[in-house]
Amino acid sequence: MLLSYCVVNTNGREHLMRCLDAIERTAPPGVDHEVLVLDNASDDGSAAAVGARDGDVRLIALERRTGKAENDSTLLRAARGRHCLLLNEDAELCAGAAAALLDALEADPVAGVAAAQLLDPAGRPQPCAWRLPGVAAAVAAALLLHRRLVVQGGGAGTRRVGWAQSSAMLVRREAAVDAGHLDPAFFVYSDETDFCKRLADRGWTTLLVASARAVHHEQLSSDLRSARRRIVEFHRGRDRYMRKHHGPAAAGTVRVLSAWPYLLRALAATVLPGREPRRYLLHAAQALRPSQGEGLREAAEAYNRGVRSP
Repeated sequence: MLLSYCVVNTNGREHLMRCLDAIERTAPPGVDHEVLVLDNASDDGSAAAVGARDGDVRLIALERRTGKAENDSTLLRAARGRHCLLLNEDAELCAGAAAALLDALEADPVAGVAAAQLLDPAGRPQPCAWRLPGVAAAVAAALLLHRRLVVQGGGAGTRRVGWAQSSAMLVRREAAVDAGHLDPAFFVYSDETDFCKRLADRGWTTLLVASARAVHHEQLSSDLRSARRRIVEFHRGRDRYMRKHHGPAAAGTVRVLSAWPYLLRALAATVLPGREPRRYLLHAAQALRPSQGEGLREAAEAYNRGVRSP
């Protein structure tokens, strides 16, 4: 089998149904494929909705919530395809996307990953590939040159990048096995960064395929209280990556450098309409002290204990 579609879902039933509809609508003709859905202990009827669909979808229904890296690895191990298209439930493939990703991976024998260009719901391209993190990238961000020097993408064609967002990412299963799959120590955020870094260390490359497009209905809350856990987990993951690949001294340097642009944005937000200084200040505080606070991992642990935490 050539292709396995691998979808992770947590309480995103409506998005999941659209994701599965898009898979059916855009599947390359003549390509032998399977569809796997890992439902991450949802309580919104997602698993039942998958079971009620026509068509052959293999469902892995978890009874306890686990992290994105662990869930993607579970799917990669369960898949039968030579290539596995990792999808978030809120990603909707556009026509020709899977075919373009397959063509890119098949054409480059050392490519371990081929990622789609993500679009917002209005169809605008979003940054979805970057240089691998390090002190130099953090300096660029502190100088407000992040988009120019760190963000990769834009233009047509296929290009090699440091790492790409895994919302719609085709993975060569051989490469995933070689790299040891995704590291479950990353609950979510920086999990794909670490994966692409470890692939690169093993000689595999990461591609961004501009002709492969997917709409990403990113489910981010505008409420600061609800967003707090994601902010905590985001900075926790970035710090874990730095300590793992660059050591404690570099990680400490990046904490300070990362906090600076958030402080500048907080200052600007005090005079710009429609901006919320508190969100940027929370980012700055978490960048400086990433081990503080409760993130998405703690929320999942509380859910597994039967505690509905905010």
